[in-house]
Amino acid sequence: MGLSERQKMSAGEWYCCFDPELDALRWQAREAVHAHNTMPPSQRGNLAPALSLLFADIGKGAFIEAPFHCSYGINISLGRRVYMNAGCTILDSAGVRIGDGSMLGPGVHIYCAEHHKDPKLRGAGMEIARPVTIGASVWIGGGAILVGGVTIGDGAIIGAGAVVTKDVAPGATVVGNPARPVGAR
Repeated sequence: MGLSERQKMSAGEWYCCFDPELDALRWQAREAVHAHNTMPPSQRGNLAPALSLLFADIGKGAFIEAPFHCSYGINISLGRRVYMNAGCTILDSAGVRIGDGSMLGPGVHIYCAEHHKDPKLRGAGMEIARPVTIGASVWIGGGAILVGGVTIGDGAIIGAGAVVTKDVAPGATVVGNPARPVGAR
């Protein structure tokens, strides 16, 4: 018997996103995200309980402002003291690891899925998932977009509105679309 679509997704192989198991996982995430986004802050705390149950790992002091959106939640790992400002979106069809002390500005988006380039296969729901790794003490400015397969090194800065399509070296600052390094800090 072959791999399930979820197993293919987890293995970084092409998979069909139109799958009952994946649909159920996305529905579970929608419910948890809704709870997080609609709970009074005094009840929600750093993360709504339903959302924190989904995540792969949550370090002490990690905090997610509302509104927030994720597609699965099960592939997200947050280090200690990670801060995500309002409006962040993580489409976590692959692993997303955010290191200790990293801060994401408002409206930061992380996209792990890449849809097939062939229109017929894309229309049939074929996609591949690539992980995103963010090191420790990274600052990601508001409105930045990180695509699947990138690694952001420790201490890096991603400028507001940058579109990150390639790895960013530790301590580097990148800006623009596509993101490119700028002078030393």
